[in-house]
Amino acid sequence: MRILHTMIRVGNLERSLAFYTEVLGMRLLRRQDYPAGRFTLAFVGYGDESEGAVIELTHNWDIASYEIGNGFGHIALAVDDAYVACVQVKAKGGKVTREAGPMKHGTTIIAFVEDPDGYKIELIEKKTL
Repeated sequence: MRILHTMIRVGNLERSLAFYTEVLGMRLLRRQDYPAGRFTLAFVGYGDESEGAVIELTHNWDIASYEIGNGFGHIALAVDDAYVACVQVKAKGGKVTREAGPMKHGTTIIAFVEDPDGYKIELIEKKTL
């Protein structure tokens, strides 16, 4: 078994696709409209779905926004340099909600950014050996 994808519901698909592709550098892997159900599914990621997990963006055409709730935590992405990643995210119009720095009670360098719907994305700096 392996993880295939994580699904999140988004209020504005084009805005979310721009964030995940232009700000975070993912690729749109596939997109399908379902007119009878009035929804669209778009899958984004860094590599082919056959090789790694991706994010499914679900857009229900008649719903403009969602409450995230308190059960969802965050999506985590590995980055070479969290400090540089924050600068790049801000330069592309993204929102950094926690600047890069050591995690509490640890030494791993992390940062948090937020997508247009308010979902948190943790940037974890890769450790060098």
